Amino acid sequence: MVRSVVVGLAIAVGLCCGALAQNIAPLSDAAQAMIGAWEFSNADRDKVCRLAFRADAAAGGYRADVDRNCANLFPSTKDIVGWTIDNYGTLRLLDARSNAVLEFSEVESGIFDGFQPGEGRYILQSAAAAPVRSADDMIGDWAVARGTGKPICVLTLVDNPAAAGTLALKIKPGCDALVARFGPTAWRMDQGELLLLSARGQSWRFEENDANTWQRVPETADPVLLVRQ
Repeated sequence: MVRSVVVGLAIAVGLCCGALAQNIAPLSDAAQAMIGAWEFSNADRDKVCRLAFRADAAAGGYRADVDRNCANLFPSTKDIVGWTIDNYGTLRLLDARSNAVLEFSEVESGIFDGFQPGEGRYILQSAAAAPVRSADDMIGDWAVARGTGKPICVLTLVDNPAAAGTLALKIKPGCDALVARFGPTAWRMDQGELLLLSARGQSWRFEENDANTWQRVPETADPVLLVRQ
């Protein structure tokens, strides 16, 4: 009797799991092409943040990871948790109830265009296709700020060569102890990210939030920012 019950349960579980497996549709070619990192910006590209589209199932589609800073730059992104794309190429970014928060149309391969009343035009493009900042774009004065936005140091990125493929960096007097302990002496660009380097071989890495603000990564509860002066 016990054996019959166990066998019956095993068959039921197998049928259930088999049915669930059949209900999980494989990614379409269009959806597969979306997996990875994407750059979200306004039309002028002076506000930029990052999204990542995952293959994990979520309500109404698949999971989307949104940078914490996105909501500060684009309020409409604060509820986005998922994404989906239909056979006509319409990309929808979804909230937890499967409602479309934003919709985009593909205007060319790897680039999507959308519009939100009150916020204007949005551009979503594959991080691989997004313009990469060069060293020339970064030369000049930058303030180091904490999460409050109050500057704690001002440094200058210059184009004079330093050691081992890096460029020179100058620090203005009066820097906070956080920066003084780190002691940056050089900088370089690395695959679109900015690296500040110390004479002891330590580094701080920053990624672009917008054209005038870069944030140290990985993110912390008290972020360190570089703000163009």
